[in-house]
Amino acid sequence: MQYHVNGRLVSAEDASVSVLDRGFRYGDAAFETLRAYGGAVFAWSAHRDRLERTCETLGMADAVPDDLALRIAETLDANDLEDAYVRVSITRGIQPGKLTPRTTVDPTVVVVVDSLPRGGRNGQSVWDDHATVQTVTTRRIPDSAIPVSAKTHNYLNGILARLELRRATTESYHPDEALLRDTDGYIAEGATSNLCFVDNGTLKTPQRGTILPGITREIVLDLAADESFPVETGRYTLDDIRSADEAFLTNTTWELRPVETVDGLDIGGGPITTLLSRLFDDLVEQYYSE
Repeated sequence: MQYHVNGRLVSAEDASVSVLDRGFRYGDAAFETLRAYGGAVFAWSAHRDRLERTCETLGMADAVPDDLALRIAETLDANDLEDAYVRVSITRGIQPGKLTPRTTVDPTVVVVVDSLPRGGRNGQSVWDDHATVQTVTTRRIPDSAIPVSAKTHNYLNGILARLELRRATTESYHPDEALLRDTDGYIAEGATSNLCFVDNGTLKTPQRGTILPGITREIVLDLAADESFPVETGRYTLDDIRSADEAFLTNTTWELRPVETVDGLDIGGGPITTLLSRLFDDLVEQYYSE
């Protein structure tokens, strides 16, 4: 494998960043997880916009290079990949070991790729089974502490949530996604996913302000609106999701993943989940026909 590090392709064995890099020292960095279908990055404009917004939040507004799309394309080509996982990381770069960053930024920019199955109507899901979701005690960090719209390297919150899943695992119970609540006890999001559920024909999902608004989530909400499904965003309790008619998770690599159970209670997919998955596949299929 070859990765893109600071403007040049290097072998995976030689791809590295300095131990003085602020992304390593402090998690002082932005990132995006993307997916390529047929050699083209899906929803590129939306991902780039969010990356730029995160960098602005971190006080390094000009850190995203103008040729980032080209660097991604070069990395995909170098590894002969058309269907792939893509991760872009932008750190504040190497600076002295002080918490307060310098005003000038020489960012570290890294592009990592890996193969994924084909998407679309003829594709294969990256997940093997529907999700087994478990509520955890770890709470979603509030917007007043760390802006929820910023996608940074600070993922300790999600790691702690996933560690709770490990402790909850038994021989007969294998939860694979944690459901976090906000500090008021309302449902927020998964450790690496957004949650959507269906209640009496209405598609519901936690509102902005307590979640990272995922790109796939936004696309799914648009697809639902185009089909004239009632769509609602709000604040929901555990009882709301536990009594839902259908539920699914969204993120870039999973796309739409139906939820089998929440806290051991059967939920499952359903007609709206199935239709939205098909519509999403149709959207992806366009990348193979162009």
